Amino acid sequence: MTKNSKRASAANARAARAMEVARRLHQAYPQAVCSLEHRDPWQLLAATILSAQCTDARVNQVTPVLFERYPDVAAMASAQSDDVSQIIHSCGYHNQKTRSLLGAAQAIVKEHGGQVPSTLAELVNLPGVGRKTANCVLGTCYNVPAMVIDTHMIRIMNLLGLVDNKDPVRIEHELMELLPPEEWVALTHRVIEHGRAVCIARRPQCEQCVLAELCPSAHLPARKDEK
Repeated sequence: MTKNSKRASAANARAARAMEVARRLHQAYPQAVCSLEHRDPWQLLAATILSAQCTDARVNQVTPVLFERYPDVAAMASAQSDDVSQIIHSCGYHNQKTRSLLGAAQAIVKEHGGQVPSTLAELVNLPGVGRKTANCVLGTCYNVPAMVIDTHMIRIMNLLGLVDNKDPVRIEHELMELLPPEEWVALTHRVIEHGRAVCIARRPQCEQCVLAELCPSAHLPARKDEK
């Protein structure tokens, strides 16, 4: 077997394993959806901005108050920064996140007629909006095939051996090559749920994991910090 054929065979095997991972997660979490509560693209964009370095549960406690005070993007664009900062204070980094919320809202009103844009290029040009936030909005609200690479995705995809790096953009592109577009959005939600329920960072429940047979890390001796 030539080197090229060996590489092709390995790539095919990895793609097949990725599809089996997606299939098992689909069976385990058939109803998995975005855990950030929202009613429209703006609310999801705002909630995702708030979720940086913060739990989704905390964000879901804060956003009802925020959206009651500022029900749409136009209202947020004209909000007082001190008031917004006070409302979102418990999400952490409240000053930075306030600037991002107001800046994104103002840009959407001024440059997009008050409508959250539906392309990656336009979304990442908004203040405070990175690739992860943009992909979350695209996949969840606009049904655009997109993959959100958060800490759960980085950790679990590396544990499974489907990727071998920690760079979110590289992981995104590598997984997109392994899986068909119709799997991208759902896989993200299911991996996040699996990371919270079973493949917990400091205490993975390998004996309960539907992916254990596919996961090289499930058979490694426990690290000292996991004992």
